[in-house]
Amino acid sequence: MDQENTRNVIIATILSFLIIGGWQYFIFDPQAQQQLEKENSKTTVESPSSQKADTYTPTVEIDDKKLRDEENTSHTYQNVMIETPLLRGSISARGTRFDNLILRKYTENLDANSDKIHFLNSVNSDNPFFAEFGFINSQNQQKIKTPTGTTIWKISDPSNVLNENNKIVFTHESQGVLFKRTITINSDYLFAIEDEVINNSSNAVNFFPYARVARGNTPEVSGFFILHEGLIGVIGENGLQEIDYDDLVDDKKIQFKATKGGFTGITDKYWAAILIPEQDQSFKAEYSYYRSQNRDYYQADYLMEELSIAPGQKSVITNYFFAGAKVVDLIDKHQESLHIKQFDLLIDWGWFYFITKPLFTVLNYFNHIIGNFGLSILLVTVLLKIIFFPLANKSYVSMSRMKKFQPDIKKITERYKDNRTEQQKQMMALYKKHKINPMTGCLPVLLQIPVFFALYKVLFVTIEMRHAPFFGWVHDLSAPDPTSIFNLFGLLPFGVPDFLLIGIWPILMGISMFFQMRLNPAPPDPIQAKIFAFMPLFFTFLLATFPAGLVIYWTWNNLLSILQQWYIMRRQGVEVDIIGNTLDLFGKKSSKSDSDKQ
Repeated sequence: MDQENTRNVIIATILSFLIIGGWQYFIFDPQAQQQLEKENSKTTVESPSSQKADTYTPTVEIDDKKLRDEENTSHTYQNVMIETPLLRGSISARGTRFDNLILRKYTENLDANSDKIHFLNSVNSDNPFFAEFGFINSQNQQKIKTPTGTTIWKISDPSNVLNENNKIVFTHESQGVLFKRTITINSDYLFAIEDEVINNSSNAVNFFPYARVARGNTPEVSGFFILHEGLIGVIGENGLQEIDYDDLVDDKKIQFKATKGGFTGITDKYWAAILIPEQDQSFKAEYSYYRSQNRDYYQADYLMEELSIAPGQKSVITNYFFAGAKVVDLIDKHQESLHIKQFDLLIDWGWFYFITKPLFTVLNYFNHIIGNFGLSILLVTVLLKIIFFPLANKSYVSMSRMKKFQPDIKKITERYKDNRTEQQKQMMALYKKHKINPMTGCLPVLLQIPVFFALYKVLFVTIEMRHAPFFGWVHDLSAPDPTSIFNLFGLLPFGVPDFLLIGIWPILMGISMFFQMRLNPAPPDPIQAKIFAFMPLFFTFLLATFPAGLVIYWTWNNLLSILQQWYIMRRQGVEVDIIGNTLDLFGKKSSKSDSDKQ
């Protein structure tokens, strides 16, 4: 690799990182924010007093202080227990509120005795997180006490257990109007809430059905720009909405005009509580921030079209509630079965969706076959090498030719060292004569960067990778290598800070990168030679904090690249002198190099 090609590879590596990060930070994020502000400016709801009766639609503003006070009263009621292979918890008879949910399949950490994930919590807990469904009266009708979050419903099923084989029916009657709520659950975190309203009174009644999910206190988030945690939704033609907690604190309320198709809710890294209306029904979505009882609350809700029910008539409406782990196959299944608009965007595939999701699909496919995501990563790396072989082959052939004519390149450099213009002219003539393209040396790096970021995204956002083991000491591919050279990889009886966790796999990656770079002699420019010499060490420290699965991929990719480049260089008649190039790096000459000079 000559001086120019060396510079090109360095520049390509740096620019690839800067372009991808810069695009996200300076272009995509601002454009998304501008679009959101544009939509918000169009969707401001007028105050009820300024609207006509036939266009009045209230906002979903529930007094959480009232909810807490009601919970502390002496009323006694039974809760419905939830028992499925994936979930355990209860639904409160007060408001039929979903406020106690444990994810049975997932633990807080890898410890066998670690607690299960407690996802939803009651309004009286330290960290309230709950969902509810109810009705709001229309503007100019006699006020009927509609069921809301404080209503105590009657339970018709004496078993009081909700599972895949048993539905629960709640009832509430008010002034001749019967509200009948039937809740079912499938085996995949999805609840169906069917509301039947029967008007047995002598007057027509009008209601607005609503659904909301609210969270008290600001949760701790990962804080990485590649992952969204907060309020989320696909709001009809407005598309995907990702609203951070701190942004909502500033905006207080974000509202959207009536639309059809989509969902809304709150998402964590691996879990989500999502409200889903029937996709052919019109709804108005809203995100809001408020304080109650000295506590911050974040809420996602929607208000459906007004129901008008004549005497003796009834109306039925169905909502869905997804509460659980964001398993890719389940999300895709629900999107297909309920025709939920872009429900797969609940998982943050990112700007490179077209690379990230297919990559996960292939990894997941091989994992089902061989039973190990780490081995799947190794196998997919081999497949990518085969797919990109023609391009990589062209690159390595050009690099081999450049190495073959290194003496001629060096002569031109020395002869025209004081005339850069003539030097470049002679170089280009040499490249053209021998069909050498110095820019092809960048191809292996450029091909690796998109895959690197896509795999990083997959490891970071998909729950399938969480706690996915490899072999030996790597028990979680989504977490950094837990070992460290500074305590002799656990042999010494003390821990080390996170920034000193330079584990075995990062070291192996650095070694493989070092020898890959030694396939070519050091560049003649001493500054570039020093940069190249320290790059493996720099990447060792850099990738030590990255998910272990990513470091394993990079190490394996380096080994395959070494074999590939070595084979191509030998076919081109170029001698591969890794030992000599390594000695050159330390200012020593191999005996072979000395004999060549003589």
